[in-house]
Amino acid sequence: MEEHKDNVDYFITEDDIRFAGRHLLVDIWTDHYLDNKEKIAEILTKSALAGGATILYSHFHHFEPNFGVSGVLVLAESHISIHSWPEERYAAIDIFMCGHANPDISASVIQEEFMVEKATIERHRRGIGEKHGH
Repeated sequence: MEEHKDNVDYFITEDDIRFAGRHLLVDIWTDHYLDNKEKIAEILTKSALAGGATILYSHFHHFEPNFGVSGVLVLAESHISIHSWPEERYAAIDIFMCGHANPDISASVIQEEFMVEKATIERHRRGIGEKHGH
Protein backbone atom coordinates (compact mmCIF):
# COMPACT_ATOMS: atom_id res chain seq x y z
CA MET A 1 0.00 0.00 0.00
CA GLU A 2 1.24 3.44 -0.90
CA GLU A 3 2.32 6.02 1.63
CA HIS A 4 -0.18 8.85 2.15
CA LYS A 5 1.13 12.40 1.90
CA ASP A 6 -0.63 14.66 4.42
CA ASN A 7 0.13 17.93 2.59
CA VAL A 8 -2.01 17.08 -0.47
CA ASP A 9 -5.23 19.07 -0.99
CA TYR A 10 -7.87 16.53 -1.91
CA PHE A 11 -10.69 19.03 -2.53
CA ILE A 12 -11.96 19.23 -6.12
CA THR A 13 -12.98 22.22 -8.24
CA GLU A 14 -15.33 21.55 -11.16
CA ASP A 15 -17.68 23.93 -12.95
CA ASP A 16 -16.42 26.71 -10.66
CA ILE A 17 -17.60 24.75 -7.61
CA ARG A 18 -15.23 23.54 -4.87
CA PHE A 19 -16.24 20.39 -3.02
CA ALA A 20 -14.79 17.58 -0.90
CA GLY A 21 -15.46 14.65 -3.19
CA ARG A 22 -17.78 12.43 -5.17
CA HIS A 23 -19.96 9.99 -3.24
CA LEU A 24 -21.65 7.12 -5.06
CA LEU A 25 -24.35 5.03 -3.42
CA VAL A 26 -24.36 1.80 -5.42
CA ASP A 27 -27.03 -0.89 -5.05
CA ILE A 28 -26.32 -4.17 -6.83
CA TRP A 29 -28.28 -7.36 -7.34
CA THR A 30 -26.32 -10.50 -8.22
CA ASP A 31 -25.96 -14.20 -7.52
CA HIS A 32 -22.17 -13.96 -7.31
CA TYR A 33 -19.81 -13.70 -4.32
CA LEU A 34 -22.04 -11.87 -1.83
CA ASP A 35 -21.18 -14.39 0.91
CA ASN A 36 -17.47 -14.68 0.00
CA LYS A 37 -15.37 -12.37 2.20
CA GLU A 38 -12.11 -12.99 0.33
CA LYS A 39 -13.62 -12.42 -3.13
CA ILE A 40 -15.40 -9.26 -1.97
CA ALA A 41 -12.14 -7.89 -0.55
CA GLU A 42 -10.38 -8.74 -3.82
CA ILE A 43 -13.05 -7.02 -5.94
CA LEU A 44 -13.19 -3.86 -3.84
CA THR A 45 -9.38 -3.66 -3.79
CA LYS A 46 -9.28 -4.00 -7.57
CA SER A 47 -11.97 -1.32 -7.91
CA ALA A 48 -10.17 1.13 -5.61
CA LEU A 49 -6.87 0.75 -7.46
CA ALA A 50 -8.57 1.04 -10.86
CA GLY A 51 -10.17 4.30 -9.67
CA GLY A 52 -6.76 5.68 -8.75
CA ALA A 53 -7.23 5.51 -4.96
CA THR A 54 -4.62 4.78 -2.29
CA ILE A 55 -5.64 2.01 0.14
CA LEU A 56 -4.64 2.72 3.73
CA TYR A 57 -6.49 -0.08 5.57
CA SER A 58 -9.08 -2.79 4.93
CA HIS A 59 -11.29 -4.94 7.12
CA PHE A 60 -14.04 -7.40 6.17
CA HIS A 61 -16.32 -9.48 8.38
CA HIS A 62 -18.36 -12.53 7.30
CA PHE A 63 -21.48 -13.14 9.36
CA GLU A 64 -21.69 -16.91 9.97
CA PRO A 65 -23.24 -19.18 8.93
CA ASN A 66 -24.28 -18.41 5.35
CA PHE A 67 -24.85 -14.73 5.85
CA GLY A 68 -23.46 -11.60 4.30
CA VAL A 69 -20.30 -9.59 4.52
CA SER A 70 -19.65 -6.10 5.86
CA GLY A 71 -16.39 -4.45 5.01
CA VAL A 72 -14.50 -1.28 4.35
CA LEU A 73 -11.44 -0.02 2.53
CA VAL A 74 -10.15 3.15 4.15
CA LEU A 75 -8.60 5.24 1.40
CA ALA A 76 -6.36 8.30 1.46
CA GLU A 77 -9.17 9.68 -0.72
CA SER A 78 -11.94 8.49 1.74
CA HIS A 79 -13.54 5.00 1.63
CA ILE A 80 -15.35 2.14 -0.10
CA SER A 81 -17.72 0.06 2.01
CA ILE A 82 -20.07 -2.87 1.43
CA HIS A 83 -22.90 -4.61 3.25
CA SER A 84 -24.26 -7.71 1.53
CA TRP A 85 -27.41 -9.78 1.95
CA PRO A 86 -26.80 -12.92 -0.16
CA GLU A 87 -30.22 -14.32 0.75
CA GLU A 88 -31.71 -11.27 -1.01
CA ARG A 89 -29.04 -11.28 -3.79
CA TYR A 90 -28.34 -7.65 -2.79
CA ALA A 91 -25.43 -5.47 -1.67
CA ALA A 92 -25.22 -1.81 -0.68
CA ILE A 93 -21.90 -0.22 -1.62
CA ASP A 94 -20.58 3.24 -0.74
CA ILE A 95 -17.80 4.78 -2.81
CA PHE A 96 -16.60 8.16 -1.54
CA MET A 97 -13.50 9.59 -3.21
CA CYS A 98 -11.88 12.99 -3.25
CA GLY A 99 -8.95 14.38 -5.21
CA HIS A 100 -7.90 12.71 -8.45
CA ALA A 101 -9.60 9.37 -7.67
CA ASN A 102 -12.54 8.40 -9.89
CA PRO A 103 -15.43 6.57 -8.18
CA ASP A 104 -17.21 5.94 -11.50
CA ILE A 105 -14.32 3.73 -12.64
CA SER A 106 -14.48 1.88 -9.31
CA ALA A 107 -18.23 1.37 -9.71
CA SER A 108 -17.74 -0.04 -13.22
CA VAL A 109 -15.17 -2.54 -11.96
CA ILE A 110 -17.51 -3.60 -9.15
CA GLN A 111 -20.41 -4.15 -11.55
CA GLU A 112 -18.25 -6.17 -13.93
CA GLU A 113 -16.53 -8.29 -11.27
CA PHE A 114 -19.75 -9.12 -9.39
CA MET A 115 -21.44 -9.94 -12.73
CA VAL A 116 -24.28 -7.65 -11.71
CA GLU A 117 -27.77 -8.25 -13.11
CA LYS A 118 -29.13 -4.90 -11.94
CA ALA A 119 -27.54 -1.81 -10.41
CA THR A 120 -28.62 1.65 -9.34
CA ILE A 121 -26.21 4.48 -8.64
CA GLU A 122 -26.89 7.78 -6.89
CA ARG A 123 -24.15 10.40 -7.32
CA HIS A 124 -23.54 13.21 -4.85
CA ARG A 125 -20.98 15.98 -4.48
CA ARG A 126 -20.00 16.22 -0.82
CA GLY A 127 -18.86 19.33 1.02
CA ILE A 128 -19.85 21.86 -1.63
CA GLY A 129 -18.31 25.22 -0.80
CA GLU A 130 -18.71 28.63 -2.26
CA LYS A 131 -17.82 29.47 -5.84
CA HIS A 132 -14.22 30.52 -6.47
CA GLY A 133 -12.77 28.77 -3.43
CA HIS A 134 -13.49 29.09 0.26
